[in-house]
Amino acid sequence: MPIIFHLTTAPEWAAAKAAGSYESGSLKEEGFIHCCQEDQIADVRQRYFEGKKDLLKLTIDTSKLKSQLIYEWSPSNAATYPHVYGPINTDAVVQVDPL
Repeated sequence: MPIIFHLTTAPEWAAAKAAGSYESGSLKEEGFIHCCQEDQIADVRQRYFEGKKDLLKLTIDTSKLKSQLIYEWSPSNAATYPHVYGPINTDAVVQVDPL
């Protein structure tokens, strides 16, 4: 089971569960949802979520994703990140943990 992660807030996840799929602002703005691998979580949290409350780590089983997953190079920090090109269906989220 190939796994990736996405960080979000509890209210955003609650809305996704009610809707049946998760969409972040980046999906509308950039065309994809930013995700990360396990060893990238701390860096992503520090860079994008510093000071934010009610954070959750979504564990995503990529074999259950209905949207396309592409691993892409980020020149800003010289690393490859998983990007989901479409909504994340909630049944692909196999675990939710508070951060």
